[in-house]
Amino acid sequence: MSKLPLRDRLVVLTRPEGRGADWKAALTEALGEQVQLESHLGELTLTVKAADYLSVAKTLHDHPALAFEQLIDLCGVDYSSYKDGAPSRFADGPRFAVVSHLLSISHNWRVRVRVFAPDDDFPVVPSINEIWNAANWFEREAFDLFGIIFEGHLDLRRILTD
Repeated sequence: MSKLPLRDRLVVLTRPEGRGADWKAALTEALGEQVQLESHLGELTLTVKAADYLSVAKTLHDHPALAFEQLIDLCGVDYSSYKDGAPSRFADGPRFAVVSHLLSISHNWRVRVRVFAPDDDFPVVPSINEIWNAANWFEREAFDLFGIIFEGHLDLRRILTD
């Protein structure tokens, strides 16, 4: 049993040990200018334009140097409360985003991918259900709770009333 407190053990699990520069370099090399990389508290977030979302997701999954084979979570985010006057970097951006958490089992890497829906009145982003079939339920949930449309999803229907 580890002598580290649980809080510290969880941080160790989210960081690729001794390879921090390697995985950032691999992401930058594979994805180029399609993403904006941001690191905070040992976690890496890729912000992607909606037009590039599907190709970036395919690269994250299929590229052998990355191999993000598992979708851990996908959720919708409503940034409207960030526009209430409090200082925030999200205050002037789009209202809706989709955030995915991915895991590369072979590399023990985790990454967060955020894509903003360009239209606040009709939020649409591509579906990643064909890449990670675990996205099915998560995308339906984001559609049901936030009204985010996932273009290309084969069974996009409400989950709370069906």
